Amino acid sequence: MPSKEFFFERVTSEIHQQMEGVLALAERLSRQPLGHDAQACVAGVTEACLNVRQIVASSMDLMTASATGIELNPQPHRLRDLVDDLEARWGDRARDSGVTLLVSYDGDPEASAIIDAPRTIQAFDGLIAQALAGVRRGAVEATLRAVQTGDTIKIEGRVRGGGDRNLGARALDIREIEALFGLEIALASALGRTILNALSGRIRADDNRGGGETLVFEFEAPCALPEVSEGETAGGENGRSAHILVVDDNATNRMVAETLCEMFDCTSESAMDGVEAVEAARSGRFDLILMDIKMPRMDGVAATREIRQFAGPAGRVPIIALTANADPEDAAGYLSAGMNGVVEKPMKPETLLRALQENLGGGTASAAAAA
Repeated sequence: MPSKEFFFERVTSEIHQQMEGVLALAERLSRQPLGHDAQACVAGVTEACLNVRQIVASSMDLMTASATGIELNPQPHRLRDLVDDLEARWGDRARDSGVTLLVSYDGDPEASAIIDAPRTIQAFDGLIAQALAGVRRGAVEATLRAVQTGDTIKIEGRVRGGGDRNLGARALDIREIEALFGLEIALASALGRTILNALSGRIRADDNRGGGETLVFEFEAPCALPEVSEGETAGGENGRSAHILVVDDNATNRMVAETLCEMFDCTSESAMDGVEAVEAARSGRFDLILMDIKMPRMDGVAATREIRQFAGPAGRVPIIALTANADPEDAAGYLSAGMNGVVEKPMKPETLLRALQENLGGGTASAAAAA
């Protein structure tokens, strides 16, 4: 017997398809010479269909998240561009509700982070929808604040509503939000909270003086590294893109390394520790391995020694150590274990590029490759 998840997916897919058809018909009808009342009816049908489509999309996202977790696709993104996305997404709807939406950005205008931009916007959606529903007139202020500390950026979203409804700390109770504001906003809030949990973020509600509340979420993300000069790449044999194995037990470090590989026109796969690295390297399909040193189960030095025991190209693959411990004595130990070079963490694009170019060209990097 098919599972309830199967039926849910089939039903929501069918509803989505039918809503698309109704929207297409409503759009065609709106171009006809209709009277004012008829045009208002068409606009109402369109708005209702859009609301249903959003409810279905949020429900599907929540069902998927419950089964397999939220899927994130982090990419380098300039943070102030998120503000433009929010304005485009919510400006008209706020004006139609008689509310002014004020959107602003507080931070370095060129600051970029490795984030899933659409998911970050969805986290904002729940807060803005709740604030708009709680304000009958006046304004809602949405602010994105970015504060860089070292190699990370703290991203803070603030949505301040006036109005006469104030839930205070109870703003995180999804059932109460549904009772006050309806299913669409409750689903948007639930999805936003689920996304923030996946990002290891936090959400809270602060009371405003004179009424209303400010809804706040925050999370941290890696800084997007600056672009290298145009044309700088690290290629494999015969001019093809190099295929690199990134080995690190830290998900953020893997993400940064994979982003740099993509920046240098390389493809990549990842492993979480030395045991996985040895098994992956056995296939001989990699042109180079970026190897963390301190990892559970098997560290980078032990993994390198095992890989060097392989016969043929798999045992000769260049291996670059990625480590925060890159003083000359440590570097000498990594090289004696069979590694070809050392790149110090946090990785700098130009340092990693130099190590890749030296080793993918067939040469052997020295400890001078370390930052």
